Amino acid sequence: MAFIPLFIEELDRETERSRRALKNAPTHQRSWKPHERSMEFGYLADMVATVPSWFTMIVTQDELDVAPKGGRTPRGPASETTADFVAALEKACGDAKSALQATTEEHLKTPWRLLAAGEVVMKTSRGEMLRDTMNHWVHHRGQMTVYLRLMGAVVPALYGPSADDKRFD
Repeated sequence: MAFIPLFIEELDRETERSRRALKNAPTHQRSWKPHERSMEFGYLADMVATVPSWFTMIVTQDELDVAPKGGRTPRGPASETTADFVAALEKACGDAKSALQATTEEHLKTPWRLLAAGEVVMKTSRGEMLRDTMNHWVHHRGQMTVYLRLMGAVVPALYGPSADDKRFD
């Protein structure tokens, strides 16, 4: 069974679910957080919008250093509005699909490394890293829906109905 078409189908489904959540992001609430040790809402929503760009990096680069010596990995501009979050998601997902469509099953079996300050923290196949990253994305979207609830925003149906959205799709 081929991995790439299945992963693209999953990417499409999870993109729609992420879009639903991001469309409910309250505007101008970037700094809100439920607890002093929690991440800020804007940072979390940016992650939900841009994690699919990691799929592109996994396919096209041999490694990523998330904490390079001498400074942080450059990030794009912070989103401020619902439209900004959704636009970032659309770009990240479009680029990810293009990268996946341009690669091969054999390439996804090759090694990929995650580094922190030049040290290897994870080394696995690109395919396994793609699956782990998908789970990471879904985890942070779930976290974001808790924030939405605490902020009084609508929590969308994702895998079935929510208290605010009764659909099953």
